[in-house]
Amino acid sequence: MTTLSVLVLGVGGIGHAVVSSLDTEIARVDAFSDMKNRPDGGRGMNVLIVGTDSRDKITPEQKQKYRLGGAPCNCTDTIMLVHISRNRERASVVSLPRDSYAEIPEHTDTTTGKHHKPHPVKLNAAYAEGGPGLTVRTVEHMTKVKIDHYLEIDFTSFMKTVDALGGVEVCTVRPMKDSYTGLDLPVGTHKLTGGQALQYVRSRHIDGAADLGRMQRQQRFLAALVDRATSSGVLLNPVKFRRISSTMLGAVRADKGFGTKEMLALGRAMHGFSPASSEFTSVPVGDVGFLVPGVGSTVKWDTAKAEKLFALLRDDRPLAPHRPKRQKADVVDVSPDQIQVQVYNGTGIKGLGSKVDKALDAIGFDTTRAPTNGGGGQVERTYVTYDPRWNRSAKSLQAALPGAELRPVKGQGPLLKVTAGTDFKSVTPVRTQAPHRGEFGAVTGDQVVCP
Repeated sequence: MTTLSVLVLGVGGIGHAVVSSLDTEIARVDAFSDMKNRPDGGRGMNVLIVGTDSRDKITPEQKQKYRLGGAPCNCTDTIMLVHISRNRERASVVSLPRDSYAEIPEHTDTTTGKHHKPHPVKLNAAYAEGGPGLTVRTVEHMTKVKIDHYLEIDFTSFMKTVDALGGVEVCTVRPMKDSYTGLDLPVGTHKLTGGQALQYVRSRHIDGAADLGRMQRQQRFLAALVDRATSSGVLLNPVKFRRISSTMLGAVRADKGFGTKEMLALGRAMHGFSPASSEFTSVPVGDVGFLVPGVGSTVKWDTAKAEKLFALLRDDRPLAPHRPKRQKADVVDVSPDQIQVQVYNGTGIKGLGSKVDKALDAIGFDTTRAPTNGGGGQVERTYVTYDPRWNRSAKSLQAALPGAELRPVKGQGPLLKVTAGTDFKSVTPVRTQAPHRGEFGAVTGDQVVCP
């Protein structure tokens, strides 16, 4: 997905000769040979993006630094179905858990030559048994979505893509540490190199969400990468674009039909594409520990919800809920609508309490809507009193009141109290890193990138 995003967004402003020369650098794979009983084609374009566990081109230093010393599984580490709308104004990215319960169609093993009848496996095993072709057939069988193009990216390609763009920025409101991958990010904003980005998208042991949490981080990273590609201006320079693209394509494999003509048409059509034009979700899951004899614990999809989700893709309809254009907001740990606030006017300025209450209410805080006077005096600096048990909520409220002081008061309870001082000017919009998601948990890219 990373390489596809960068290439497609760049070709819209680059000449035909430059893109044509890149065509010969893409390794080709036959992902659609002998395909039978395929789903009907829908509107728009569907691309199956797989990230493989290939480590052949990783240097010994990289293997040690980024914890890549394990044996490769010859399987797909990441699987995404990307739908690009017919009008080229929207890209919908659906992550498919690699441990998804799947029923592989009848096929011949590409390694052993042995013929197999349909049988259950984890989705990522389809690649090991039958390569790209069987992976495409299995995904089409599960989703009833016809795949138009296939793109395969390995660890090396991913790291080179990020490094070629000069790094990609991510932000986190909680520390992220995974001893398996070596990821260690404190709270804050971080510009990740290619190797660090690989740690970020591969980590599965940060919290109890395991692979499902990892997929959300992958989606967040893709949104950040699109933001970087569209805002840096590097893709509009033919010389830089040629150098970056040549670097990235060294470890990419694509189907024979995804060539110069398709890249140019798609790139020009997606002119003006931005993070807000992309939406991300994961296939709805019903059982994360579905046991299958001989296979082990698998992830079983919620059949009814998954069918509805893929029907929307076939019909070329958006997955994320419609919403008005969102203003920029600082990322906080607790959502404003979960924070109860009582406002006091600590000054002699008439109407200040009401002004602060309305301003906080407008950006989502659960205010009492009944501000009162603070008991006389002339408070110069706005302050917030809070029970230490609700310190995360207090810090989120403080972010909305730049310069406000925090004063802990044991036993105060969940209600936070704001005393407005003469220094109050305005509030700053805030949001959590995990915004409200619609029926399918879909969010647009601008909701998950750093503010």
